[in-house]
Amino acid sequence: MHRTADASVEAMLEDLRTLVEIESPSRDLNALTASAKAVAAVIESRLGGQAVLIESEAGPHVHWSAGGDPQVLILGHHDTVFPLGTLEHRPFRIEDGHATGPGVFDMLGGLVQAVHGLATLADRSGVEILMTADEEVGSRSSRALLEERAIACGAVLVLEGAADGGALKTGRKGCGTFQVTIAGRASHAGLEPEAGVNALIEASHQVLDIAALGRPDIGTTVTPTVASAGTQDNVVPAEATVLVDVRVESAAEKERIESAFAALAPHLEGARITVQGAVGRPPMPESASTKLFALAQHLLPDIEGKAVGGGSDGNFTAALGVPTLDGLGAVGGGAHADHEYLVVDAMAERAHLVAGLVNAIQNA
Repeated sequence: MHRTADASVEAMLEDLRTLVEIESPSRDLNALTASAKAVAAVIESRLGGQAVLIESEAGPHVHWSAGGDPQVLILGHHDTVFPLGTLEHRPFRIEDGHATGPGVFDMLGGLVQAVHGLATLADRSGVEILMTADEEVGSRSSRALLEERAIACGAVLVLEGAADGGALKTGRKGCGTFQVTIAGRASHAGLEPEAGVNALIEASHQVLDIAALGRPDIGTTVTPTVASAGTQDNVVPAEATVLVDVRVESAAEKERIESAFAALAPHLEGARITVQGAVGRPPMPESASTKLFALAQHLLPDIEGKAVGGGSDGNFTAALGVPTLDGLGAVGGGAHADHEYLVVDAMAERAHLVAGLVNAIQNA
């Protein structure tokens, strides 16, 4: 691999600070526009060329191409889960070998590392970068675009944070959210409770039925997570809602779960059930990462690979049959939490790993 220079940790931290201090919560179009412009500026300053902002209803996606025949897509996102103002009580800091602040691990650190890694390559032909604005909220506006570029490039490196211990993510469960809405009938809880249809009681039956759909022995988890019902303490509730998180490892389980939700039936006479949702991110089988993970092991023989439960845009690209390797971003932890952190000493190695994989793909 011909490098022009080694990746500078000091320069990476400078760019990371810039991006973190802008703040980029999903669905905040003004914040995401500012973030996209900053991401584009970082890419252009380190790699040259032009980073194009692709407008969408979810905010601007950022696309950069080195030119030449497409060979590898560097895929990530610049939206984060933290609301505006998080920076006030959790500012960007570097202390005890960790960088902290909203989005450092998920996934601004990975974005910066990849850009600086690519900057060390003398030949970047065939490389594309796509940083989307809505991964944290389902990738509805970016899915078609990222799938198009993945197919065109033929290989995808995903910049989500590493698994525990710095492992790469070689497989992911498919995941989705279902909303089950129960319609009953209100009545006075004291005068004539029998005249009502208690949506809360029906919801209780449904929660037990839904939880029983899980098959943890084969990796399927079905977890009711949020419930609401009722308006007053003396009114039989006329409506209830249950949200359910679902994770599956196979397409067959995806079909089974979706069919089971569609077939949910009420226990109480007069109750009605409506179901919305699906397993929106298909499973990412470990077979999708086999070839790329072998290249990574050649570059870093001690690196490990793990299948994980969380989903990413790599689920979409792997489902298309495009070789996909995930977890190439920051080493650290605490994604979506107040203790989120990035390990500074790992930044250069991860930057060079992305560069090495790109070089290996170019010369395969």
